[in-house]
Amino acid sequence: MPDFTVTGIDLAVIIGYLLLSRIIPLVAQSRMKKKAKASGKETDETEDYFLGGRNFIWPFVGLSLVATNMSGATFVGLAGGAYEQGISIFAYEWMSAVILVIFIFFILPFYLRSEAFTLPEFLEKRFDRRTRMSFAGFNLFANMFIDMAAALFAGAMVVKVLYPDVPLIVSVAVLAILAAVYTVIGGLGAVMISDSIQATVTLLGGVLVLIATFNAIESWDAMVQTAGEEKMSLILPADHGDLPWPGLVTGVLIIGLYYWTTNQLVVQRTLGAKSLDHGRWGSLLAGAIKLTFLFLFILPGVMALSLYPELDNPDTVFPTLVFDLMPVGLRGLILAAVIAAITSTVDSILNSASTIVTMDFVKTLRPKTSQRGLVTIGRISTVVALVVAIVWAPFIAQFDTLYQYLQSVLSYLVPPVVAVFLLGIGWRRTTATAAFLTLVVMQPLGLAMFLLVEVNGLVPLQFLYAAGISFALSLAMLVGISLLGPAVDEEKADELTWKNEYWAEETAELKGTPVWANYRVLSVVLLAATAGVVAAFA
Repeated sequence: MPDFTVTGIDLAVIIGYLLLSRIIPLVAQSRMKKKAKASGKETDETEDYFLGGRNFIWPFVGLSLVATNMSGATFVGLAGGAYEQGISIFAYEWMSAVILVIFIFFILPFYLRSEAFTLPEFLEKRFDRRTRMSFAGFNLFANMFIDMAAALFAGAMVVKVLYPDVPLIVSVAVLAILAAVYTVIGGLGAVMISDSIQATVTLLGGVLVLIATFNAIESWDAMVQTAGEEKMSLILPADHGDLPWPGLVTGVLIIGLYYWTTNQLVVQRTLGAKSLDHGRWGSLLAGAIKLTFLFLFILPGVMALSLYPELDNPDTVFPTLVFDLMPVGLRGLILAAVIAAITSTVDSILNSASTIVTMDFVKTLRPKTSQRGLVTIGRISTVVALVVAIVWAPFIAQFDTLYQYLQSVLSYLVPPVVAVFLLGIGWRRTTATAAFLTLVVMQPLGLAMFLLVEVNGLVPLQFLYAAGISFALSLAMLVGISLLGPAVDEEKADELTWKNEYWAEETAELKGTPVWANYRVLSVVLLAATAGVVAAFA
């Protein structure tokens, strides 16, 4: 085992990176504001803080989506998971590319057309306030107690490998404050600029580790032989305990649709896009980058089986590779990449949580609050969310098994959300009462099933299959209540539901568009690349 000692040079690289990555986003955001004012573009203060003035071009959107999706677990978790389970964990990554194509074709246009600040606000515009408030509450809870606490805990675990004597709460607090510096001051604009830097550094770190690991193993064939057939296969049998192949449709697809298309944390990046085209191009860029995760983060974990066949804890695979194979200095850059991944996730969650608190609760309940007041409340709620996550994160260490269950709880809680959004956009007859009741009935039932199946083990049901069952029941409930209830408000539903003429009108608009700018052509290319990767490793 290597010596997990951070040298002075490594530490200098890390500190230098941290300073620059905090200063650059704030300076760049300030210059963007001045440029926007000089050009005469009018943006209100709340739009500027929470959505970056809706002015971001596609590279920023794409890199910010990727950075938000990453966390300390991207390095540590994917490599460790691949070491233990094999490359099948790539299912969540390649499915993201497919989901993002669905998102830009059928969902994103309606989000941007609504001009909503948040996805709960979109639900109010499509349905009613009851639906908005119930979904806002769920989103806020998930942001603080699942997403942010998980990211901080994963980051603190990495720090603990390097500095075992540092208390967990100290690591969590320092990481949280690093992320909060530019989030509180600069809002989404600073966050997206920072995310673009963090994503670039993280991907570069992945490339360096991949090259070093590949050079260290005897050969590709020897690595495949050591790993075995199952660990080198993306598609596993239907009775597999971790990732049965039918679960790709019944679970991975549904959970992914929630994460990439209905989660404020992620979708907020596309709401800040300069236009629908930039939102689409950025999403496609994110999907393409997700395909590289197989090579950057997962295969190094499988290769480690040849180098370190007897590691006790799979989560030590990544730090072992870094400290054993990387030279001094580059190790510092890789560790900076880990910190980048952690802080990118946390800053995104903070901004998402403050946006929901301010725009869905404060502005809704106190509509006369000034723009400056809303921004101030947004900054305060960012700090409050941060404190809640810092306090909660260390408790995860005491409930390891329970926290692992929390990963599967999404399979029980989010299918009703996906059903409400998809049917709400796809079927005009969906009523507000049906949407509200589906959320407030099916989510508590999902929680009850989670306790029965995952916690108490009373029902032998794989959680990915549970997601499919919950989704089917939610759709049935939505359709049944909608058909039995009064007719929908046609005027309210008309603009925010799918109509066939939209496709025909857009087809006419796309005539003459260069191939490289046509999102439909680019989507086909991305799907073909995804199919090629899956087929090659199936």
